[in-house]
Amino acid sequence: MPTYQQFPLPDAGEGLTEAEIVTWLVAVGDTVEVNQTIVEIETAKSLVDLPSPWAGVVTRLLVETGTTVDVGTPIIEIDTDPDGTAPADRPGGASDQRASDERASDERASTRADEPAPTTGAVRHVGGGLRRSGVEPGGADEIEAAREARAAASEPAASGPAASGPAAPEARESVLVGYGLAEGTGARRARGDAGAASAVTPAVAPAATPVAAPSRPTHALAKPPVRKLARELGVDLDSLTPTGPGGIVTREDVLAHAAQAEARTLATYPGDDQPWLASGTVSSDGRQTRVPVKSVRKRTAEAMVTSAFTAPHVTVFHTVDVTRTMKLVEKLRGDKEFADVRVTPLLIAAKALLLAVRRHPEINASWDEDSREIVYKHYVNLGIAAATPRGLVVPNVKDAHRLGLHELAAALGELTSTARAGRTSPADMTDGTITITNVGVFGIDTGTPILNPGEAAILAFGAIREQPWVHKGKIKVRSVTQLALSFDHRLVDGELGSRVLADVASVLADPAQGLVWG
Repeated sequence: MPTYQQFPLPDAGEGLTEAEIVTWLVAVGDTVEVNQTIVEIETAKSLVDLPSPWAGVVTRLLVETGTTVDVGTPIIEIDTDPDGTAPADRPGGASDQRASDERASDERASTRADEPAPTTGAVRHVGGGLRRSGVEPGGADEIEAAREARAAASEPAASGPAASGPAAPEARESVLVGYGLAEGTGARRARGDAGAASAVTPAVAPAATPVAAPSRPTHALAKPPVRKLARELGVDLDSLTPTGPGGIVTREDVLAHAAQAEARTLATYPGDDQPWLASGTVSSDGRQTRVPVKSVRKRTAEAMVTSAFTAPHVTVFHTVDVTRTMKLVEKLRGDKEFADVRVTPLLIAAKALLLAVRRHPEINASWDEDSREIVYKHYVNLGIAAATPRGLVVPNVKDAHRLGLHELAAALGELTSTARAGRTSPADMTDGTITITNVGVFGIDTGTPILNPGEAAILAFGAIREQPWVHKGKIKVRSVTQLALSFDHRLVDGELGSRVLADVASVLADPAQGLVWG
């Protein structure tokens, strides 16, 4: 007996209320296994792959790609018993399904009676699945159509007349959407998201009388100066929608198209094939793009506003000679024990901050507004602010205070690479206790960082530059950086914040100091 199960969107993090459907990895008609990844969603914190809770055949994709839905909303339907023979047990009642199937059968019979020359149903490939025109999407008939199409594709086409009976009607070639149209058809595939998103679009119902598509000139109509302008700008006239009288492409049509193309080109990260404004709407003149605020960007904006206008920020600064740190970095890079990890000045700064927290554990705290209490943490989950194409994320290294230098280097490397790939799990971005933001990687000397919500302090690590410095009574060229520590003045006094920053600077100036404090 076919059993249809609808999979509701789960809470992929801690208390998340919604998520966006990014990419369907399956299509209607596909067979899935338990724990097979079926969809990629984007939460307010990261990209998450969702596995299938059941094995069976996909019958319906209930949400299109690019749609944001609430947790608990059904997103996919799976037939867990595709070989059953009983009527479909889909939500809505089996009797309703049987009535719908009978009406669809009557309609198809009526259509075939009205058609002068019956033909075999055209099979369309939609988003990776197979769909037969005239079959209700997501129903048992569609699954059967997919199986028939796959069986027909694996057998050689029959040739010659039938052995007996009336002459068989001429078979119509199967149509793969995106690979042309079947002869005699006037329908076109609606453009939209690639992949399985197309499978959500209902199949076109059969019409009793085919309607021919309106004729369109093979080549666009345009005056010679407009054609010359299009060649210079690399614009395909045939791809434009003409606005001139009589369907003529105008100069304004060409310029508007070129402006939009240029805007999209400029809105691309260097070395990245994905435009950072792809989800936005470009204005008609190509000079503006409006992008909905959602997912990571929405979460970041809300968190920063809350932090900036809730916690009273204070920032202290320190300029420090880090020449010895740079020598240590070069030495560790040549050490075979560190050959499998990436050693950077940020690693030493992270270790210095952990040592400072060990000496001043009261900096590792949070303010509980509801209970009006200060919560002191006896563990350090070290956050690292990472800039990604999706926005700012702050994953953290769990129990970083327990890690040696090599283990810390490995953890930082894995954390940053995962964040930039957009694969950080929601759990890795919760329960941080103190954070480092490496603004120096962008060539910035320092800044006044905003606290990560729920934390008492954040350290900004600036660019390291060679500059004149007084060293042992003489002016020499030394490696110098600037540090900035922002803290919540409700629970961290100026003295405590200054001492923590001074300790970080001491270790960076002389890494051997860490051995004394370690």
